[in-house]
Amino acid sequence: MLNPYLFYQDTCEAAFNFYAKVLGGKIEMMLRASEGPPDMRPSPGREKMIMHARMSLPGGSVLMASDAPPDHFNKPQGFSISLTVADPAEGERKFNALADGGSVTMPFSKTFWAKGFGMCVDKFGIPWMVNCPAEGM
Repeated sequence: MLNPYLFYQDTCEAAFNFYAKVLGGKIEMMLRASEGPPDMRPSPGREKMIMHARMSLPGGSVLMASDAPPDHFNKPQGFSISLTVADPAEGERKFNALADGGSVTMPFSKTFWAKGFGMCVDKFGIPWMVNCPAEGM
């Protein structure tokens, strides 16, 4: 089983609350830096940052993430989170919600391989592909 682990620039909590609403996920863990072991105390001002978060999504997928320390954050590139949705209307709704406040790379529309497909980068900088496969694909 593969599960994506995302790193944010101090927006993990907001992103996970957003994804829970948009994708119907359930946040199972949201561990703050201040809740870690005594030997892992956060830098001043980072106590409320997320050390580890875990969300279960409908269909059995799991999404995990944290706020990266400032000197370890890199802008996401070279990948997309791929979301498969059976119903094109639901796929378009989720795509539009994910794209809101972000940018659309490829508008959601019918393609030769899908009843609906679109690519976007959400307002937290995470790239997404929403795919509603055609029959037999």
